[in-house]
Amino acid sequence: MIREGDQVSLITYGGSLPKAIDAAHALSGEGISAEVIDLRVLRPLDEQTLLKSVRKTGRAVIVDEGWRSGSLSAEIAARIGEQCFRNLRAPVGRVCAQEVPVPYPRHLEEEALPKVADIVSLARDQVRLHV
Repeated sequence: MIREGDQVSLITYGGSLPKAIDAAHALSGEGISAEVIDLRVLRPLDEQTLLKSVRKTGRAVIVDEGWRSGSLSAEIAARIGEQCFRNLRAPVGRVCAQEVPVPYPRHLEEEALPKVADIVSLARDQVRLHV
């Protein structure tokens, strides 16, 4: 765990970690306490840490630079649904890359990958709409 929080769990790894941390800081400015989980090892998946966090917060936003379809975020969402369903206060959310090949030009790559604003928006909606 990178940052403690009690209202929403931001679960990520790799290049999306700085974005999740920035989103958590932005959310704290709005009075929303976001926990940031860094999945430093993906195989085996640190299921215990992420499930403990989701059980505590009741909400999960998975940030993944992969596509939504067939991604690690889909596997994490499935595991949360299977093992934390009764603890969830909102549907599991995912912020993923656009379903296109990642472009080479930097400005287009940034458009295709998850953005801090998208993470903040989804986490805010989960906390405010699903009390």
